[in-house]
Parts: sequence; structure tokens; C-alpha cells
Amino acid sequence: MRIRPYLDKDFVSVSKWITDERSHALWCANLFSYPLEKHAFDNLLFQAGERYNDSPFTATTDEGEAVGFFCFSVDLNTNEGMIKFVIINDSLRNKGYGSEMIGLAVKYAFEIAKAGSVQLNVFSENTGAKKCYQKAGFTERAFTENAFRFKDESWGRCNMVIRKH
Repeated sequence: MRIRPYLDKDFVSVSKWITDERSHALWCANLFSYPLEKHAFDNLLFQAGERYNDSPFTATTDEGEAVGFFCFSVDLNTNEGMIKFVIINDSLRNKGYGSEMIGLAVKYAFEIAKAGSVQLNVFSENTGAKKCYQKAGFTERAFTENAFRFKDESWGRCNMVIRKH
């Protein structure tokens, strides 16, 4: 697996990985419209880049097939990286792709971006993602109950962190 900057053509793949409204909300807290539309996706990525210095990345197989996506930024005041909008092709979940992608993202954060730590947020209901992050070495730092409402559900949000050794 490799990670590279997100390319405009990657949207076609990313847009197919979310097939229902609940999974969409678990992924992006409804910051993107559902179903995912290219204009809205591009607009939010642009705004996140302007506001938070987020950079979007695509994870690919060694042959170049897109298999995952995430955004990354570093807060220069705290030297803490932030990973957001993590998604793996739904047909490849539970096969190690997520852990490998997160591992590469953390390696990038520590070795290239020179972050001292990296954080991310995950809804407690997203148990598969939380296990993936724990497997990659993240630990829970904070928990916010009732952080997000989806229809008749109320989801807690876990803030997780990994520190450079």
C-alpha cells in the first residue's frame, strides 16, 4: 500500500464506498451531503485546506487502485497532527487495509510532517474503526457523550491519540 495526495479522479472511487445514510454519518458527521456529491466534497476539502491546512490523501494498492482516503493536518502551535475523514473501500474492510493506511498516515505525520503526536475522533458506535485505530496504537484520550445525533440515535465521540516514541 502507498499513500499519495488525493487526485480529482479519486472522487469516483470514494463516492462509491458509502452506500447508506448511517455509514455516511459515521464517516463524516454529515459534514458532506448524502449521497456524496462531487461539488460539495470538493468545496469542503477546499474549505478545510484553507481553514485547517488539511491535506487530502488517497491510499492505493501498489498497482495504483484507490482503496482508502483521509485528510491530515498539523496544528503548528501544539505540533499535534489530526487525521480526519478516514474511509476504506467498503468491500475491503476487515482485511487489514484500514490498519495499514492508518499506519502509513502516522508514519507520514511523524517522519515527514514532524508532528509530536496525532489525534483523531471516532464515534463510539463505529466499533470497527475504533478497533482499527487501537490496533494502530491510538489510545482514548477523551470521551464526549451525546456528541452527535443521527435520527433517533445519540452517539458519543472518542478522541484518540498516538504519541511519537
